[in-house]
Amino acid sequence: MNLKELVINPSTMRLELDIMEIPRSCVVVICDGKAKLRELPPHGEYKIVTHQGKVKRMRREEGEEF
Repeated sequence: MNLKELVINPSTMRLELDIMEIPRSCVVVICDGKAKLRELPPHGEYKIVTHQGKVKRMRREEGEEF
């Protein structure tokens, strides 16, 4: 479940994703012209921390049913 940097075309400022090549359950976060993709854990929480309107941190908290 690594963080993957996505490429935004600088001339069109468009992001294209092939949904057949990305994880079935994932999140895409876009901030300041950068885009990142992370696969979501099977159980747990995924937090996106912002500061002054910008993404500062992306944090994963995993768990499993007991």
